[in-house]
Amino acid sequence: MPRFVPLALLAAVCSLPVAAGQELATINTERGDRMLAEYFRAETARLADACLADIRTLEDWTSRKDEYRRQLLEMLGLDPLPEKTDLKATVTGTVDHELFTVEKVHFQSRPGLYVTGNLYVPKGLTAPAPAILYVCGHGRVAKGDVSFGNKVHYQHHGGWFARHGYVCLTIDTLQLGEIEGIHHGTYNQDLWWWNCRGYTPAGVEAWNCVRALDYLETRPEVDASRFGVTGRSGGGAYSWWIAAIDDRIKVAVPVAGITDLQNHVVDGTVEGHCDCMFMLNTYRWDYAQVAALVAPRPLLISNTDKDNIFPLEGVVRIHRKVRDIYRLHGADDHLGLHITEGPHEDTQELHIHAFHWFNRFLKGEQPPIDKPAEKYFEPEQLKVFAELPADQLNTTIHETFVPQFAQPPVPQDAAEWETLRDGWMTALREKCFRGWPQEPCPLDVQQAFSAERDGLRFSAYDFTSQQNVRLRLYVLHAAGMEKAETVKLLVLSPSEYSSWLGAIAVEFAQELREEEPTAPNELEFRVLSEDLKLNPSEIVCYVAPRGVGLTAWDPSEAKQIQHRRRFMLLGQTLDGMRVWDVRRAIQVVQAMPQLAQSPLKLGGVGEAAGLALYASLFETGVSTLCRSDLADSHRTGPNFLNVLRYLDVPQAVSMALERGSVILSSPTKAAWTFPGQVAKQLQWRDSSLWIQSADPE
Repeated sequence: MPRFVPLALLAAVCSLPVAAGQELATINTERGDRMLAEYFRAETARLADACLADIRTLEDWTSRKDEYRRQLLEMLGLDPLPEKTDLKATVTGTVDHELFTVEKVHFQSRPGLYVTGNLYVPKGLTAPAPAILYVCGHGRVAKGDVSFGNKVHYQHHGGWFARHGYVCLTIDTLQLGEIEGIHHGTYNQDLWWWNCRGYTPAGVEAWNCVRALDYLETRPEVDASRFGVTGRSGGGAYSWWIAAIDDRIKVAVPVAGITDLQNHVVDGTVEGHCDCMFMLNTYRWDYAQVAALVAPRPLLISNTDKDNIFPLEGVVRIHRKVRDIYRLHGADDHLGLHITEGPHEDTQELHIHAFHWFNRFLKGEQPPIDKPAEKYFEPEQLKVFAELPADQLNTTIHETFVPQFAQPPVPQDAAEWETLRDGWMTALREKCFRGWPQEPCPLDVQQAFSAERDGLRFSAYDFTSQQNVRLRLYVLHAAGMEKAETVKLLVLSPSEYSSWLGAIAVEFAQELREEEPTAPNELEFRVLSEDLKLNPSEIVCYVAPRGVGLTAWDPSEAKQIQHRRRFMLLGQTLDGMRVWDVRRAIQVVQAMPQLAQSPLKLGGVGEAAGLALYASLFETGVSTLCRSDLADSHRTGPNFLNVLRYLDVPQAVSMALERGSVILSSPTKAAWTFPGQVAKQLQWRDSSLWIQSADPE
């Protein structure tokens, strides 16, 4: 296979030093910040308005509830449900109180995935008792490098329940347990591939809760028909997950564990939460839809009025929407809203109403709550493991919890290929890019400027990618050109934009004043212009997708991370929406009379290469894909929801190759064996795969 020397123009853009380019241009982010805020408001409002809006009768709800639950399981990484393997439950010791006993227990929710907990059992039981699953929030208790688990921080809840006739199992979470796993993948660990794998630690916490109920069912002290769940903060969130997916929970009291998308995305409370609080929002829900899955079972939504990460207004909005579902069931008295004064803290006022709710619905009693929840034990007394198990997978469970796509054999004929290709395209539409607009708005193309210098014509056109996203396409060609033999559309990444701008601004600084270029380098522009002089019948277009160039927003690392997480909460990713922007740019090019009749070559460098690749799969008329430094896996490449559950970059290259030629550079040819073999087996004679590689062969 011939090696590929990158197109001169593309190479010129790539070769411009990024650091120097950043010095050449100072980007005003006011426009981008404003655009992004408006976009988030509009998208959030769209999802909020759609949430449960088509549920008008009880039949509407009951006919859809099972599918909603399946969707939630999928968004937690639990569809299909994992096998319920042997729990291997082990009690490592006991602690005694005059009214109850605490068993120090661990079980494996999956082989190697350990759950540590404390089981509080009342003394003197004469019949099986109702049981409470208490799921902990983030309350680390440790001495040096030894973690005692957040179950120690929340021990007073288990003690109260046991003193009042309940069995209570308090379990550690993945993060801050005795074996400390990770909740902060996208928050501060740069593990954006979690999105690609369809992984969220919320799914692990939900599954651990399912298996905790399985364990409680094995205990003779427990009445398995009377399970309740509660917890606060992170534990409040996990209370929602288990109550929504498992009908064995008969009564639920999530405390400070839920609010709506308006609070998270628009008001910014997402910035105070780690990933365990969120499902991967493939189906684009607002959180009232999670809460509604508990109906008509008794549910008390409990919160304080000054909670800065679960604000009162959002909690009230959730309650209002869920109340409509309870009323359809005629179960309005099974839904409560408890608001007490205070910040995001585990207050006694919150305890009292929760205890009352469980007494009322699990025991049929309503005695006064006259004893506070108290802590009785030192952390060392409640620790389960003397030594952590060597076979634990808690610290790496994100690698295996959700099944990953397995590369299929090379299809032997066209029918096999079509089955693979159609399945991948369906997955991309329904699972990865579901957040794209369902009804594209008009492009509304408007010329921003056009100028001629040194025998070159440089023009810019503004267009609408989607509501509240207005972008710019740049067009460069020889002056006086009547017809182009080739049109190249190059996607500018954030890292390449400044260098490109610095080069172009040598001749067109006045037209680019909105981008504020300074001190451009004439030599760099000469490389670009000479390339066009060598190709006088070629037109080169550049598109800066959202967040790049004129629409760049606050570049600080913290803001970049949290904005990406906002996209995630809306059932999108930033990369996924940039693919949409590239698609729209292709449509603009193909709608322009002077460009529409010419073959279109699409290209990108680095991170932009992946955007170009996927955009080409959804648009017709792209004859050649020119990609430099395309990542060979979504593990390091473009970040799309769920994509690694269905395919990886080589499979996308195979689909692009079916449509035409593909030119790319890669450190190794081995990564691209699959598309090459597919093309050879199926004899795609009109396609070619050219690879520039560092391989000696």
